[in-house]
Amino acid sequence: MGFMEKIWDIAKADLQTIVLPEGEEERTLIASGEINEKSLAKLVLLGNEGIIKSKAKQLGANIEGIEIVNPETAPKLEEYADELYRMRKHKGMTFEKALKVVKDPLYFGTMMLQMGDVDGMVSGAIHTTGDLLRPGLQIVKTAPGSSIVSGFFVMMVPNCEYGENGLLVFADCAVNPNPTAEQLASIAVTTAETAKKLCGIDPRVAMLSFSTMGSADHELVEKVRKATEIAKKFRPDLKIDGEMQLDAAIDPSVAALKAPNSNVAGKANVLVFPDLQTGNIGYKLVQRFAKAEAIGPVCQGFSKAINDLSRGCSANDIVNVVAITAVQAQKGI
Repeated sequence: MGFMEKIWDIAKADLQTIVLPEGEEERTLIASGEINEKSLAKLVLLGNEGIIKSKAKQLGANIEGIEIVNPETAPKLEEYADELYRMRKHKGMTFEKALKVVKDPLYFGTMMLQMGDVDGMVSGAIHTTGDLLRPGLQIVKTAPGSSIVSGFFVMMVPNCEYGENGLLVFADCAVNPNPTAEQLASIAVTTAETAKKLCGIDPRVAMLSFSTMGSADHELVEKVRKATEIAKKFRPDLKIDGEMQLDAAIDPSVAALKAPNSNVAGKANVLVFPDLQTGNIGYKLVQRFAKAEAIGPVCQGFSKAINDLSRGCSANDIVNVVAITAVQAQKGI
C-alpha cells in the first residue's frame, strides 16, 4: 500500500471537517467532488452558494451534502468579528474593521478553525502563501514548542534504496527564505515529529550543508553546525546530526568515509535544507530527474492544521493535501 493510500485510510477512519476558502475555484470543486465520493473528510466550501452549485454542475462535481457558507452573510459573521477584534485590538483593530476583514474567505476560514467549527483549512490554489500565512499566524499562531511555521514535502522516489525505500521528508521547501540557526533547529525538530506521526517512520534527520563534519569553514556552514547543536540539546532523544553533504547523508559508502561516527549519516530519511533556495531547488530536482512524487507543500508548526497549495496544483493535489490535513488534525500535528 502506498503512502497516500495509507493516509486516505487513516482520514476515512475518523472524518475531520476541513474548510476550503476557495470554494468557487474549479480545481477546488473537482477535488471536493472526489473527496466527497471517497469520504475522506467533511467539507465546508466558502463562497456564493449559487455560483458554487452552478460551477459544480458544469464540472460534474458531486458536492451533494457539502456545507456551503457565504462569509458575507454567514450567521456567525458578527461572532467571528467580535473574537477577531478581541484578539487583535492591542494591534489597533476595531470591531468595524474586524467585521470587514472577517468577510475575506481566508480570514473567515481561519476564524472557523480558531473557534473550533472546523478541524483544518486548505487554501492556496489562487492565493499566495503569504495570503494564507498572515491570518494563520495572527489568529491560530504557532504550536507550543514551535517557534516557526515551515513547509515540508513527502518525496516518494520510485526504485530507490535511499531513505525508507524511497520515502524521504524534505524541509523547509516552502516558507522561510533564510532561517536563523535557532529557526533551523526548530524546523529540524518539528519535521522529525511530523515524519514520525504522519509517515510512521523512525526519523533520522540530516542537517544539510556543503560541508561534512567540519570539512569546510564558512558562515553558512557555521549556521547549520549551530542549528544542529541547538536541536540536539533541545531534543537529545531524536536522531539529528550534521552538518553533512547530501551524499554523506543518504549513501552508506560515502558516510563510512566522511562521517563514520554518525548515527544518521548514510541512512537519513529526513533532509533539512539550510535555506529556501536549496530546499526548493532540491525537491524540484528530485521530482523531475528521479520522477518522484512530491506530496505537498504541507505546513507544520501551526497550533491547528492549516495547509497551503501551490497555485499550479491539480485537483488531485488538493485531494491529497486535504487528506493529509485531516490526518494532521486527528494527530495534532
